[in-house]
Amino acid sequence: SGNSEGRSSEEGLANCVAGLRRVTGAAEEKGITLCMELLNSRVNHPDYQCDRTAWGVALCRAVGSPRFKLLYDIYHMEIMEGDLIRNITDHIDCIGHFHTAGNPGRRDLDDQQEIYYPPIMQAIAATSYEGYVGHEYRPKGDAIDSLEHAFEVCNV
Repeated sequence: SGNSEGRSSEEGLANCVAGLRRVTGAAEEKGITLCMELLNSRVNHPDYQCDRTAWGVALCRAVGSPRFKLLYDIYHMEIMEGDLIRNITDHIDCIGHFHTAGNPGRRDLDDQQEIYYPPIMQAIAATSYEGYVGHEYRPKGDAIDSLEHAFEVCNV
């Protein structure tokens, strides 16, 4: 979506819809799913436009292609709006991929961060979602040990 740079939310949405409709036909022909990542504009990406679930869902519905979805970054959406399980389950049809990370700091999924992942993963597993969950964070220590722990935390 890029930065809003003074554009209204509605204008930004219209621009994104127009641009994405130009490429979704090719994605449909090739069986490729395009994902727009939801990022936070409070801490990491000031002025980023696609920073709320509702905006991303409106974009997904307006584009109207089965090959356009959202990359729901749990870390970013915790910072922006919380209410993670409800937002995920209510809009699972618009989600094509997930990212995890601990908050604060986009670090390990350990006891030093505020997001409790097991019920979030259980809620995702209870939906129709059949895609992947990617771990996108900066490990504090050994990357393999950290990734193994993240897998254990999210394996439901």
